[in-house]
Amino acid sequence: MHTDDLAIELLRSAAGLSRWASRHADLEIPWARARVLSLLEELGPARITALAEADATSQPTMTTQVQRLEATGWAHRTPDPADGRATLVSLTAAGHEALATARRARAAALRPVLEQLDADPERLRTATAVLTELLEATRTTPAREPGRAGS
Repeated sequence: MHTDDLAIELLRSAAGLSRWASRHADLEIPWARARVLSLLEELGPARITALAEADATSQPTMTTQVQRLEATGWAHRTPDPADGRATLVSLTAAGHEALATARRARAAALRPVLEQLDADPERLRTATAVLTELLEATRTTPAREPGRAGS
């Protein structure tokens, strides 16, 4: 299989599995909020503009999401030390717990499927390790700017 075809299939499969788990999970919070919590965990303290860009959404939409997270005590803003006019959004301890709860709910939805599949646990560990390795590589590989043609 060509590398591009493999990449497409990998992304399709991972995204589909993630969407399925979210649809079937008994989530206590809207998935959009859990997604923003996950972005905050991934990016660390971040400006609204960086969060909006990472989520491929508008700044006003992200501002609304962050306001909702602040209202529940799951996120807070602090002044950006690099620019006193800007703020950074961070997860609170309660936000970390809300995200962990959402992840446990998604895992619980997937558990019966894994048990029915009766896959070799070692294969699942290997698949998970490869996905984790790919994710780590994305943190050290410079991404191309959207809209730029590749070489």
